[in-house]
Amino acid sequence: MSVTHADPLVPVPAPAGLSTGRGLLYVVLAATAWGTAGAAAALLYRDSGLGPLALTFWRAAGGFLLLLGVRACRPAASRRPGAPRRSALPRLLATGAGLTIFQTAYFCAVRSTGLAVATVVTLGSGPVLIAVAARLTMGERLGRGGTVAVAGALAGLSVMLLGGGSATVRPAGVLLAVLSAAGYAAITLLTRWWGSRGLAGDAFDTSLWSFGICALLLLPAALAEGLLPHAADAGRTLLLLGYLASVPTAVAYAMYFAGAAVLRAATVSVVALIEPVSAAGIAVTLLGERLTAATLSGTVILLAAVTALGFAEARSAAARRRTAQLPLEAEAVLPAR
Repeated sequence: MSVTHADPLVPVPAPAGLSTGRGLLYVVLAATAWGTAGAAAALLYRDSGLGPLALTFWRAAGGFLLLLGVRACRPAASRRPGAPRRSALPRLLATGAGLTIFQTAYFCAVRSTGLAVATVVTLGSGPVLIAVAARLTMGERLGRGGTVAVAGALAGLSVMLLGGGSATVRPAGVLLAVLSAAGYAAITLLTRWWGSRGLAGDAFDTSLWSFGICALLLLPAALAEGLLPHAADAGRTLLLLGYLASVPTAVAYAMYFAGAAVLRAATVSVVALIEPVSAAGIAVTLLGERLTAATLSGTVILLAAVTALGFAEARSAAARRRTAQLPLEAEAVLPAR
């Protein structure tokens, strides 16, 4: 799963010759893969004896090693050799800490309230928290569309929490999902702030070292929780852990970076909604989770609000580009001197 996932990590330059259509396909596949991460965690909870801290550790550690291998295969011109410079350490530590909260709280939410609800709440509330926090901390205007989208998202969450009457929607799990979204929002806002000052750095390397920092931060707690799975059915557990570290982590992030570099940010934000949809489908069809009418209604309202927020952002970005071009256009019509 996505650090909305429009993802908080700014994409690296796209491979030469990558078309918009193929970039869109890459983002669709990445979002679909992210939707399977919670399902893998739910299956591991049933049989492995691993808890959310250990699961997050293994995902981060495995993802770090696989991304390290991918990094070694990247063209030399697109990567920086060796370990990160000392000046980048505060940024990487902050991103790694945010990623730790984001991933750990999400897996805790999956165990508490189920895959479908945890994924929808995390991915739905993330963009809303970002929009509100950006307004409060950076003075970014929400606009009428953004305000309506935030209100719609809050309404969707309220319907899910208050109207369900079902044991599958647990307030504690929803709060954990919102905490996960807050970790993601913090990474996004910090990355945006660094990017505005030219300090964002290479996104692939940021992801690589952030996963490594996440694994290091979680190691003591994962050891206390129980780092090793049960010996029974060890083969199935290792396969699931390998899948979790590879497909929805290393492979999905690599595809996301390539695709997002040739697409508009608002497009990526909307396409990323495939993740909660795929997670909900897996939860119902394979894991036997029940979605009540209130849960379905809240999900539809929440996802519609996030979609509206994406379109509002697209309109705002287009207006800013038009405004920025006006002085250039005015200068172009002046007679030469």
